[in-house]
Amino acid sequence: MQSSRIHSRTIRRALAAAAIALLAVARSGRAQITPAEGYTPPNDDPSVKVGGTVFADYTYLDKPEAKDAEGNSIHSNAFNLGRAYLNITGQLHHLFAFRITPDVTRETGTGSSLNGSYTYRLKYAYGQLNLDDWLPHGTWLRFGVQQTPYVDFHEGIYRYRFQGQIFVEREGFLVSSDLGLSTRFAFPSNYGDIHVGVYNGEGYNRSEANDQKAFQIRGTVRPAPGVPVLRGLRLSAFWDGDHYIRDAKKDRFVGSLFFEHPFVNVGVDYIQAKDQTLTTTTEIEAKGWSAWITPRTPIGIEGLFRYDQLEPDDRNDSKKKRFIGGISYWFNFFKPGVTAAVLADYENVKYERFTPARATEKRYALHMLVNF
Repeated sequence: MQSSRIHSRTIRRALAAAAIALLAVARSGRAQITPAEGYTPPNDDPSVKVGGTVFADYTYLDKPEAKDAEGNSIHSNAFNLGRAYLNITGQLHHLFAFRITPDVTRETGTGSSLNGSYTYRLKYAYGQLNLDDWLPHGTWLRFGVQQTPYVDFHEGIYRYRFQGQIFVEREGFLVSSDLGLSTRFAFPSNYGDIHVGVYNGEGYNRSEANDQKAFQIRGTVRPAPGVPVLRGLRLSAFWDGDHYIRDAKKDRFVGSLFFEHPFVNVGVDYIQAKDQTLTTTTEIEAKGWSAWITPRTPIGIEGLFRYDQLEPDDRNDSKKKRFIGGISYWFNFFKPGVTAAVLADYENVKYERFTPARATEKRYALHMLVNF
């Protein structure tokens, strides 16, 4: 009970801080300042941009084999559409921006007449108050269905979501989007940022299930942004404090290190998660880590090598291990703002000491990314 009261108090303080920031902005906006000579006012004309994102693949499952309708052993294989976004972004004023993004997904509800069809759902829909006039560039407040602090940040460095989700999302610990209120504060001189928010905690694809809210915060530091060799080094810490029900913990901590360079990107992250679905059940602790490297060439050819290891339950010694290896080509003749790539990869997933036992998975795939 005490931890739940502390959690509620933390969320109330975060909401109060956001309200104070809004009040400060409103007061600052009323102050009349005479522009200096040569000052160019920001563009306040409303504007709208339309873009899109497509993930497509052909995947061949080598192991385990499956059975068809007559019981024949087969290797499952299929052409798939993993994502189809329509991105609508823009501004109503230089202080106010917005984004609306529907996402395609395959309907799997057994009672639905659309079962098996592709249907659209809402992934992002938020308004953003830009605070650049008063605080360092890149500082804002957001309200609505929006990116959560860690996943979107990580994917800005790891460019291979079109192959599969990052480790902490693929294993079900975090979601990429949720309904809530958040703010980002950018440190001056590119030393890093803090992103903090209060969310429903269920994810964008589920409705709120209880009276509990998720408090999430990510802090990132660039130790030496002015040193060319070390400019791409970033250290991050993330915490997600939530509850399934009152006093039943849903807690995640992630620590990570990233390094970006024109010829290679490297990332390592570690997660520790605690879950207790009911107050009468045992708390389960999971932990794991992921490491990846993407060496690059000036002609657009890149490599992808990634290893994940998860210990899903501290009460036993079961382990899930994933290896991904592939080679990609990023088309380099497009104008800025347009991206396209293809990736051929191999993925191997092993389940050690699971009860009941699970078969090793081996799959080969050809992936395509189009973003504009």
